Amino acid sequence: MRASFGDEIIPAFAGKTLEIAETDESQEFILVNGQPWLFSVESSVFFPTVRGAMFIKPRKKRVTVDMGAVKFVAKGADIMSPGIIDVDTGIRRGDLVVICDEVHGKPLAVGRALVNADAMMGNRGKAVKSIHYVGDRIWNLEL
Repeated sequence: MRASFGDEIIPAFAGKTLEIAETDESQEFILVNGQPWLFSVESSVFFPTVRGAMFIKPRKKRVTVDMGAVKFVAKGADIMSPGIIDVDTGIRRGDLVVICDEVHGKPLAVGRALVNADAMMGNRGKAVKSIHYVGDRIWNLEL
């Protein structure tokens, strides 16, 4: 996580209780005060959940979509290039990213970049594959 976000996320964890939980499907979560803020995406790679991103507020690995895309992204749709209005220029194909809305900057989903940042805007087709979104099983997880 530090490699992706630097030290900007450290204050979000200050003074909070951290626990590690594992599901029946061998997916791990880092719980902060009982809520899943980070989840394992690959073996030992943790990334913020949508809920976690709301508190951590990462500035890196962030893709911003226009308001027309919000209802689709919030239902789990992949992110199409025409709906993207801003990207972190450091994003590379294969990176995990947080997808946010343009007005409030609220996280809507987490996905995997299908193209580099420079190819995300102004093109056609999918730019990010959605892997977790508001209202899905991870969002609703109770441990």
